Amino acid sequence: MSTKEAAAARDAGHGAQLMADRIKIAAAVLLVIAGVAGFYYLSERAMIIRVAAILLGFAAGAGVFATSQAGKEFYGFSQESIAETKKVVWPTRKETLQTTAVVFGFVVVMAVFLWIVDASLLWVVKRLLG
Repeated sequence: MSTKEAAAARDAGHGAQLMADRIKIAAAVLLVIAGVAGFYYLSERAMIIRVAAILLGFAAGAGVFATSQAGKEFYGFSQESIAETKKVVWPTRKETLQTTAVVFGFVVVMAVFLWIVDASLLWVVKRLLG
């Protein structure tokens, strides 16, 4: 097999995988839509059955999506995000309270400042208009 034939075979395999992924994603979307449609179709049934239809549609859609390449990449991204979140150094309670107090203090100062400006402008307009 020549290099060109190997590349063509690889590209054909990639194209088939891409089409399979698109079909999986379309099927996942259709399952979610079916779950939502089931919620409305079962309008005469108990609410628990209607909610179960939505949850089943979303779960089935998520399961099908997870088998696609995009789903696998999303799962990997999620795992990396969780790992990064664990590396974050969260502020202590004391730091959080101090920052909150500074924000509230700034809000009060700005409110008083804007009130003074508003009152001053009102006084000027009243003086100008008589």
